[in-house]
Amino acid sequence: MEMQQLLSMGFPDELAAQALAATGGKSTIKATEWILNHKTTSTSTSNPSSPPPPPPFQPKLDRFFQFPSKPSSTVTATAQAAIQQEGGGGDADLGLEESTPNLNPSSSKRLKLSPSNATTKHTSPSPFFSNRFHRPKAEPHEPLYERMRPRVIDDVIGQDHLVAANSLLGSAIERGRLPSIIFWGPPGTGKTSIAKAIVNSVTAQKHQQCPCYRFVSLSAVTSGVRDVRDAVDEARKLRLKSNQRTVLFVDEVHRFNKSQQDSFLPVIEDGSIVFIGATTENPSFHLITPLLSRCRVLTLNPLKPHHVAMILKGAVNNLDKGLMQTVGFQVDVTEDVINFMANNCDGDARVALNALEIAAVTAAARLQNGKQSKEIKETEGINSQIDRENRVGPSVNIITLDDAKEALQCKHLAYDKAGEEHYNLISALHKSMRGSDANAAIYWLARMLEGGEEPLYIARRLIRFASEDVGLADPSALSQAVSCYQACHFLGMPECNVILAQCVAYLALAPKSVSVYRAIGAAQKVVRESVGQNEGVPLHLRNAPTKLMKELGYGKGYIYPPDNPSLTQSYLPPSLHGYAIRLKILMLLAYALDLQRSSVLSLSCYVHQAMCFDD
Repeated sequence: MEMQQLLSMGFPDELAAQALAATGGKSTIKATEWILNHKTTSTSTSNPSSPPPPPPFQPKLDRFFQFPSKPSSTVTATAQAAIQQEGGGGDADLGLEESTPNLNPSSSKRLKLSPSNATTKHTSPSPFFSNRFHRPKAEPHEPLYERMRPRVIDDVIGQDHLVAANSLLGSAIERGRLPSIIFWGPPGTGKTSIAKAIVNSVTAQKHQQCPCYRFVSLSAVTSGVRDVRDAVDEARKLRLKSNQRTVLFVDEVHRFNKSQQDSFLPVIEDGSIVFIGATTENPSFHLITPLLSRCRVLTLNPLKPHHVAMILKGAVNNLDKGLMQTVGFQVDVTEDVINFMANNCDGDARVALNALEIAAVTAAARLQNGKQSKEIKETEGINSQIDRENRVGPSVNIITLDDAKEALQCKHLAYDKAGEEHYNLISALHKSMRGSDANAAIYWLARMLEGGEEPLYIARRLIRFASEDVGLADPSALSQAVSCYQACHFLGMPECNVILAQCVAYLALAPKSVSVYRAIGAAQKVVRESVGQNEGVPLHLRNAPTKLMKELGYGKGYIYPPDNPSLTQSYLPPSLHGYAIRLKILMLLAYALDLQRSSVLSLSCYVHQAMCFDD
């Protein structure tokens, strides 16, 4: 370790070995001081006619190695010359840079060892971080997706229905008059980017009759009503001072409660701000109606794979803001890697850009350590052989498909257990089973399970479906669904996935009947629409456990059906006898159809659909 540090400071091998032998070989500081004293003495002895050098002043060399010591402010010209003479220009090796002037008026530099050379194990300069590669200046740790945000509306990729020239936003930008807007769409589809882009686009238009806009961004996750009031007050002052309007962008606006959303209403009406909100949740359920009436809701769709591919290629080719900012040198990405990321990010550009950046860092680390994969060696060929003596390698980093898979880990699925997609998928599952399409039903089931849905929630929905849609056509379907719920409760995921799939397939292939569902619906409608107070239970249907009740007529005239099967009696209030006839006819017809379907058609239906499902 001591020998390597002395060599890194530019001293020859022989001189470094002598210094270590003279000082015991355990202290680099003592060895360096010995070298400096030895060189000073030998120089003065060999040149007796030369004027005597100034008194030797040796610096505290602890600072070169970041040891706690009192700071040394100067270094003698003799010491500096000795190091330069022995090291052949020690500035390049020691990492010298300009600093405060020393005691010698003819010199304006002093020795300063860079921390990377002093604190880490010495290795030859890596081609990835040497001076021959220019690393553009950027904000520290700024993610790739933030750097690649489009500046103006023409740079936006995708969402053509919103950014076209004749669209609402295009016309507003052209005229320089922005309306209040709410962007609704999945994550990573461009809500924040489009909001910033339209403000920049209006400013770039330089309309003489319309003022410029100032963009202020808040997040409903970390902000409250006080922050909104402060932004509005500042906007009003700016409007009076410079006639400049303010665009207030609120991200995740659905996280504000109703009273917080009410704070936007007066400032939107009086024109103090132009409101732009962004939400991933359905505005109909999470935003108040007065706010929706004052804003135009614009829907953003998940990005298509070719749109995501264009965004990824732009990040690769952009030398100022793209991947070169992350790894420090040019990056090559194959078409297979681009297509893989574009097809597995589920329309989320942020996910794709994050995966691309992680893959680039992974490939750079592998290339820096000299661990070239077989795929890279075959691609680069003979021209990419590394000069082991100088450690000079290729200046281009290649991202492989394995890097992309490692960065993405698994396919990204847009799913929220309590959000819009949750209800969309369960509705698709229900309707697929109702339409007797077992293939589609199992597909939507798999989508929900892979998205992390609770299996017991799905099982409860299957129980409801067994009575609502299968009903009397196959009464055993309810038993199947209940057994499915119990089995899922016993096993849990992932073992219960087959049980859910079996029940879904059974219900999809079973005959269907909605007679019970319609009957209970008709009866509830009669109860809700009855005029006045609901009629009491007829006396002959009431129970009479006491003598007083019997004397009042409770249970009088009741006919016991097992003893008198041929006699009939009314079980409804007198005013509902007409409804009784219609309900009775409805139930009889439905039951007859169910029996006919179960006994005659169900077998052929099962066989035909099962054959289609197996194919």
